Amino acid sequence: MTLEQAKEKLAKYGQEHVLQYYEELTEGERQALLDQIEATDMSILEACSHREDLVKKGVITPLAAMQLSEIEANRESFTETGLAAIRAGKVGAVLLAGGMGTRLGSEDPKGMYNIGLTRDLYIFECLIRNLMDVVRQADTWIHLFVMTSDKNHESTTRFLKEKDFFGYRPEYVHFFQQEMAAAVDYQGRIYLEEKGKMATSPNGNGGWFVSMKNSGLLDVVHREGIEWLNVFAVDNVLQRIADPCFVGATIRKECAVGAKVVKKNAPDEKVGVMCLEDGRPSIVEYYELTDELMNARDENGDPAYYFGVILNYLFRVPDLERLAAGNLPLHIVEKKIPHLDGEGRPVKPEEPNGYKFENLVLDMIHQMDSCLPYEVVRNREFAPIKNKTGVDSVESARALLQENGVTL
Repeated sequence: MTLEQAKEKLAKYGQEHVLQYYEELTEGERQALLDQIEATDMSILEACSHREDLVKKGVITPLAAMQLSEIEANRESFTETGLAAIRAGKVGAVLLAGGMGTRLGSEDPKGMYNIGLTRDLYIFECLIRNLMDVVRQADTWIHLFVMTSDKNHESTTRFLKEKDFFGYRPEYVHFFQQEMAAAVDYQGRIYLEEKGKMATSPNGNGGWFVSMKNSGLLDVVHREGIEWLNVFAVDNVLQRIADPCFVGATIRKECAVGAKVVKKNAPDEKVGVMCLEDGRPSIVEYYELTDELMNARDENGDPAYYFGVILNYLFRVPDLERLAAGNLPLHIVEKKIPHLDGEGRPVKPEEPNGYKFENLVLDMIHQMDSCLPYEVVRNREFAPIKNKTGVDSVESARALLQENGVTL
């Protein structure tokens, strides 16, 4: 993109200020800024003016889960079906690892956090070892796609290569970067992070497949005959990935997507819950649950909205490609956005000062025809690390790892 083309694009969206320091930049910085302007979708900025209309919930009703008793009764047949799909190369795994360990007191990518006590044990290591269990069970390797961000790509790839991928075969590991969206003030004006860089943020956990597609990795998916992608978050060190029983149950039930869930430990636990929305599968976030929904009961007297998602989903590739050809709903969230002030000085706000734009995985699920909520044992598969201490923390994850026989 030339300077004139950049000016034309910025003028169209009222963002001419992005070039205000252009003359002060080096040649390399100028080119980087022009490249960023070219790559940024600015059509989303107008959504700030009607953000309250963007995402309105429909009618919420319960969606029954496949519970542990049914899974155990069919474990052998489900596992057989899942292993057959894995051995045929039809299952891949996608690790969402674009985040940083800031809330854990680390400047490194979250996956590089060392949770060991008497030895080194990294979050990435835990996840890869969990996937290796299936590699050994199926006696075949599974393609692992790792999503990074512009903030942690270099350090993540360097770290995993230095660690020899913790024993995983490198030809089965593929990296791609999550696409970024502009970050703006309350008037929709793009913040500058540096004089030669617009402030941006990752495009949400629902942006993973579009980012993967735009990176060219669907060539690998098609070449290898991968039909299912198990997408999972970096921060749950106990989760089972490409779990043959889970894969088999989703296939046998002929569902478009499978979602691992756990029974909530309290009605107001801060996890999204599976539901139907206007008759289609969906997720209602914990802060959207009314008292009426929170206290609703099913025919067995159990909570009707009992099962919380753990961000471990199994999607069919053709359905993902159909979604990628359309548009997911846009979510606008208030955030604290570091930026330059009017004098070009860096500001690190202590309160929210603008908007970031995201797509969410719950909207991917809502566009599917069917979903299998698949219950897992909480203490065996759910050890999220979101904080350094307290609930869902390094401390609680360590305790759960030790409970499951992992030496720290």
